[in-house]
Amino acid sequence: MKVSRRGFLKTVSFSALVIGLAPRVAFAVPNSLRSMRTGLQPGEKTRLVIETSARPSYTLSYGDKQLIVNLSNTNGKTDVSAKLANGTLIKRVTQIQDGSVLKVVATLSSAIDAIDKKQIMLLEPNGDNDYRLVIDFVAGTGKGITQGATAKSATSQSAKETKTNTQPTNNKHIIVIDPGHGGKDPGCMGKGGTKEKNVVLSVAKKLKSSLDTAGYKTYLTRSTDEFLKLADRAEFAEKKRADLFISLHANANPSRNIKGFSVYTLSEKASDEEAQKLAESENAADKIDVSGFEQFSKDIRVALSSLQQHAVAELSEEYANICAKSLNRASVEQQKGPSVRHAPFAVLRSTVPGALIELGHLSNKNEENLLKSDSHQNKLVAAIVKSINSYDFDV
Repeated sequence: MKVSRRGFLKTVSFSALVIGLAPRVAFAVPNSLRSMRTGLQPGEKTRLVIETSARPSYTLSYGDKQLIVNLSNTNGKTDVSAKLANGTLIKRVTQIQDGSVLKVVATLSSAIDAIDKKQIMLLEPNGDNDYRLVIDFVAGTGKGITQGATAKSATSQSAKETKTNTQPTNNKHIIVIDPGHGGKDPGCMGKGGTKEKNVVLSVAKKLKSSLDTAGYKTYLTRSTDEFLKLADRAEFAEKKRADLFISLHANANPSRNIKGFSVYTLSEKASDEEAQKLAESENAADKIDVSGFEQFSKDIRVALSSLQQHAVAELSEEYANICAKSLNRASVEQQKGPSVRHAPFAVLRSTVPGALIELGHLSNKNEENLLKSDSHQNKLVAAIVKSINSYDFDV
């Protein structure tokens, strides 16, 4: 969930009402509520996020200045209180258990119109979260909505459909592409002498060209063989008001048999030991006769609450999963293990959603040859472009 830069989220307690709990059915394990929170999005959009233990099946209905999310076969929890952000249309959120249906009732400060399914997103679980139902809306007239009216059924399948083949609109989405390393920092090097900094710059230029043709507005953090501090790369994306930040890298491993791509997002805790070591290696680039990295990291931590960082991470996780699936569909070999991993990469510390893509392993002889070939680079670019086309920028 991306949160407004104008303010911080804070927790506000409220009373939860739970009535009429239904007995569990032996052959159907009920879903259960995990958490609820709100946020403010660009364009004065209010966001409601409902986290559940399993994929939710839901419908929306409307009352007098109310949005009601009906979750079928779901149990509420009296100890779950919504975290409410300042400046949204939501005044409070309560739970009502109606048999096997949990009604999450958001009381609003003004009327709203029926919410289009394009403003609804269902996020898959990641390391710290279960399924999240994300609903965005703005103030409206309320005309055409009668009290208790039920919106068109929105099942998990319809929610998934809103995530496919999103094409750029006339309002061009801004993509910042970051070719890692550069200048005095060559990155890793293959046994055949291939330098990471050269591979990723070549892929980045091809990616920019393809995205420009597709209608996006794109920028490169570097277009020549120059060294940039990690702080400058993240700051560049923010200054350009980027909608998405993509950092390109190539990997190396002591075992030359290891190969394949992997996609990473920012997390304070690495998903595994290898991810931690990789982050330490990438972050070490800023320690080559430069200063300011420590100060930048501290400033970011002060400027962003932990919840804001978590919010940006959710959008980053959504793109990372789409990107990994796109590379898999293009038959690009994936490194063994999870397709999306998490690590504390300094270059991803930003208010801009983004991911770091390790395109492959230069330490593997066969993959080194692939990574420096035009045909394989074009294959990688095509898959990344498809992932960006499938990413919903409007949520």
